[in-house]
Amino acid sequence: MTEPSTRRAVVIGAGFAGLAAATTLAQAGWRVTILEKNDGPGGRARVFRAQGFTFDMGPSWYWMPDVFDKYFARFGKKVSDYYDLIRLDPSYQVIFKGPEAVDIPASMAGLRALFERYEPGSAARLDEFLRQAAYKYEVGINRLVYAPSRSLLEFAEPKLLLDMLRMDVLQSMHKHVRRFFKDSRLLELVEFPILFLGATSENTPALYSLMNYADLALGTWYPRGGMHKIVEGMVSLAEELGVEIKYSQEVTEIVVEHGRSTGVRTAAGFWPAAAVVAGADYHHIEQQVLQPEHRHYSPAYWDSRTMAPSSLLFYLGVNKKLDKLRHHNLFFDEDFARHAHEIYEQPQWPTRPLFYASVPSKTDSSVAPEGQENLFLLIPVAPDLTDDEATRERYYNMLMDRLEKHCGHSIRDAVVFKRSYAHRDFVADYHSFKGNAYGLANTLRQTAILKPTLKSKKLNNLYFTGQLTVPGPGVPPSLISGQVVAGEVLKEL
Repeated sequence: MTEPSTRRAVVIGAGFAGLAAATTLAQAGWRVTILEKNDGPGGRARVFRAQGFTFDMGPSWYWMPDVFDKYFARFGKKVSDYYDLIRLDPSYQVIFKGPEAVDIPASMAGLRALFERYEPGSAARLDEFLRQAAYKYEVGINRLVYAPSRSLLEFAEPKLLLDMLRMDVLQSMHKHVRRFFKDSRLLELVEFPILFLGATSENTPALYSLMNYADLALGTWYPRGGMHKIVEGMVSLAEELGVEIKYSQEVTEIVVEHGRSTGVRTAAGFWPAAAVVAGADYHHIEQQVLQPEHRHYSPAYWDSRTMAPSSLLFYLGVNKKLDKLRHHNLFFDEDFARHAHEIYEQPQWPTRPLFYASVPSKTDSSVAPEGQENLFLLIPVAPDLTDDEATRERYYNMLMDRLEKHCGHSIRDAVVFKRSYAHRDFVADYHSFKGNAYGLANTLRQTAILKPTLKSKKLNNLYFTGQLTVPGPGVPPSLISGQVVAGEVLKEL
């Protein structure tokens, strides 16, 4: 092993995974440079400001607070050193068919009462459902997701194998939740996180009820100032440890000599490295930046992958307050199963979409001018669809019709800022494979060692991190992915 002063790493991409990998390597004595294609950090969690509004561009749900606590603690820090957290109560609002608007309480007592109101006897079943989900969360989030998943031997420990069997990895989420609940509203409530994991509940392992524990038991939080405050905190920590971040530096070549990368090239020149960690889109780096002889997957392999959804997003500034909306609002006032089918089984633009509305100005006055609202709308849609302005506008009006009906007043005439974002933007900004927003679907055939590997099979010092490799999509998994890949670099180089 070389001396710390000569170990130099280049990390491609300043998203959650890239920042986590760089900071972990820097703590171990490596000299680390992050090269970021865009003009600021965060990847899909970038921020932009317009007309007094501050818009988080991507993630807006803060779940699994313990993952963030654990991350900052490994560097002797606390979350509160970088941003202030608020627990939301209600956690969010769901608008069911009818329409029927329901606040999801933060307290367990309130949650049990809500379940009991919809389905007598379900409060006790909720207790058991969450007890099992808590076990899955403890084993899954605190053990399995920190495994690099490069060999079956990682899971050969007898106790771990027994734990995995008890975690319902071979049972579908669809079957599992129906052992506990019958009411259609409760089923939609517990199945909604699956909508973003990349498959129908029939094709998603019941292991992922751990997401319900994260949601219903650990709660929904908000970093004051917006989700980008997490990114700002991670950047600050990285720079404290000596990480150098260079923006507007798109990597166009990974230079290879004798089976190793010697560094990367951008328009600014050559950046030498003893290790390269790709936190940018895995498919783009592996299929378009690497030369063909250094690629370890075929185009057919990538085309056969099941992708998590893309999204059609609208960032809106509204010059008046909006009634009957909470910070987070899930519009399940259309057919839940049909929308899932139109994302995963027969990919097409949805006929009557479910959608999500976030109004962070309900919690945080800093993200909008006084008396106005910051409104973020999201429709989960299939990846790899034709994305044009006419389609975006049609869905904008569809959503506005339903929002105005729910709020009981006009909104369109109060919109003073509007920006849309979908497939072609994900491709342009992130080289996103098929314009996806979330990464690979968490199906049984794309779990752990069945995901694209975090270590190149052709180059012995090229690694991958982020939502297209282990452990999977989402902010906490990406944060973990960066730490896991850094651990592999430190073990091997």
